[in-house]
Amino acid sequence: MFTAYAQLGAAMALVGVNVAVAKLLAAALPIAMVAGLRCLLACLVLWPLARSMEGRVRPSAQALRNLAAQAALGTLLYNAALLSGLRHTTALEAGLVLATLPAVIALGSALWLRERLPPRQWMAAALAAFGMASITLAQLAGSTEGEGSLLGNALVFLAVCGEASYVLLAKRIAGRVPVITASFWMQAFSTAMLLPFCLPVLTAAKALAAPDVTGLLVFHSLTASVLCLLLWYAGLKRAPAGVAGVFTALLPAASSVVAVTLLGEQFQPMHGVGFALMLASIGLATWPRRKEKLAE
Repeated sequence: MFTAYAQLGAAMALVGVNVAVAKLLAAALPIAMVAGLRCLLACLVLWPLARSMEGRVRPSAQALRNLAAQAALGTLLYNAALLSGLRHTTALEAGLVLATLPAVIALGSALWLRERLPPRQWMAAALAAFGMASITLAQLAGSTEGEGSLLGNALVFLAVCGEASYVLLAKRIAGRVPVITASFWMQAFSTAMLLPFCLPVLTAAKALAAPDVTGLLVFHSLTASVLCLLLWYAGLKRAPAGVAGVFTALLPAASSVVAVTLLGEQFQPMHGVGFALMLASIGLATWPRRKEKLAE
């Protein structure tokens, strides 16, 4: 079980690290190019992986439509909103805003899929909202560019909504399309959708001549779109889903550490309050219920 927990923890830590990496890339390349090249590189890796590990799988027309919608919301909207937001806010605050994902997914399940939520899920959503308020107060108290950062945080939260929609759409075809095959099709759809936005900014590709920019892009693509996926689902094969969700706490933790140590961002007391509220929200939203623990 230790191996499974290590895989889950590494997956979420890499997601958190990639928040800071995405901020650096957004400053060096156009947003459409960052997202488009990330998806293209992921396709080049996922295609042979899917063929070797899952064989020839042809999704149904309905599944392909669902995967296209997941690509539009979970890849295009998520990346466009996140990268745009990171141009206006800090990687530290963006990581904390991303920690609202479990609560947003829970609310989406109740409002869209009509799933009945236990009281603790509503409490988790409330804690996430208070955490967002703390982050906003920290930004207003410590920055003279309040409007810009508020806009950035709002864009990152829009990215959270896109990712939550992706998760909810994935429930529709869960078990019908293998994980790596589904990921390849989503990245392929995303690449095709991003192509019209990449063509007008092709001249910006000269920035890739810098080894550090190219290295960051390759790292961002292979970890966020490939390695995190493989680690997460490998861990889920052994760890209960409810317990696995607790490891999402490592996302804001890793993002905060990288933002403070490598990017030189300042951690204020209100950030600590927001961080604590986010961790409490994640714990309430993902911790297995008593019946689930007994079933293990």
